[in-house]
This record gives sequence, C-alpha cells and structure tokens, in this order.
Amino acid sequence: MKTINYVLSGLGGQGILFMTKVLATTALNKGFNILGAETHGMAQRGGSVVSHLRIGDARSSLIRAGAADFLLSMDESEAYRYLPYLKKGGKLFANARPEAFPDERVAAYLDKQQIEPRAMEAAKKAMELGSPKSTNLAMVAFYSAFGFGPLTADDLRATVDKMSPGPFKGMNLKIFDACFDTGRKMAGV
Repeated sequence: MKTINYVLSGLGGQGILFMTKVLATTALNKGFNILGAETHGMAQRGGSVVSHLRIGDARSSLIRAGAADFLLSMDESEAYRYLPYLKKGGKLFANARPEAFPDERVAAYLDKQQIEPRAMEAAKKAMELGSPKSTNLAMVAFYSAFGFGPLTADDLRATVDKMSPGPFKGMNLKIFDACFDTGRKMAGV
C-alpha cells in the first residue's frame, strides 16, 4: 500500500492527540501499518501542537514538507502555519467559518498547489450539540464525510463507538453523525 500521510495541527488542549489516536486505531483495526510522531511546541493549553501519522509502509515517523496527503487542523491559524506540509493536490480540513476560509491571502497559493480547502465550524457545531470538548471528534467526522483516504466513515465511527466510555458513547456518536452529515451536504452528496 502506498503510504498515506496525515498532519494534524492545533493548539494545546484541543485534542490533537485524541484525533490521531482515532485515526491510528482505525488504521490498525484495518490491518495497516502505522508510524506516528507528536511534536509539541508550547503544548500547554494554547500552544502549537502537531501530530504526524503515516499509514502504510513508512520508514520514518515524521512527514517532510510537501508530502502530506491530508492536513486536519483544529485552528485556522495553525492550518495556515502547517500548509507547507501538504503535497500538491493535498486536502485541507479546518475548524473555521466556511464562508471566510481560506483567507484571500492564501487562496492563490492553494490554487497553485491544487490544494482543496474545506472548513466547518467544528467548535460551534460541538457546542450546539452540547459537548464543546468534542470539537476534535467533529473534525474527524467532517473529514470522513468526503470519502478520501483509506479510512472510511464507517471504520472511523466504529472506532469512536469502541473507544468512547459508556457515559459519553451516545453523545460522541451523535456528534460524529451530525458532523458527518454536515460534510456530506458540503460535498453535495
């Protein structure tokens, strides 16, 4: 299998490592090899956090600039910061207002690189659904709605179902389903 590279970015406290765990566990459940690395800048709440996940037969856990297939970002400014990791034709998913994303100063770069940007206000959606700490789960579900990569929405949802502690399982699946539906509507499906 060709190696699929994910970069996940955000700020400390936003659940980047949990997002990585959901993707990695799903990949392992499907029998794929994985390698991952987490790099923390000022990882206390509010500092930059980035995680690399490689699915397939990778030899190194770090993804070099211009090699990521996907960038999932919990913060709009962190999405812009880690854009250089995306390869030409890569896919960008950000926790941002869709009508204002990407910033016009970045749009020309994305066009030149054939990077497809998609955004959902994941934090707002999680808050509306009654679980503001589930913004990370909302982003994973949103990403899954577009059908890119080796991990299907059903695979990811099954992992969320298994990983969620009893009292949170219902809410987590509700958030997953609602944000998946939001993504499907944006995808025009």
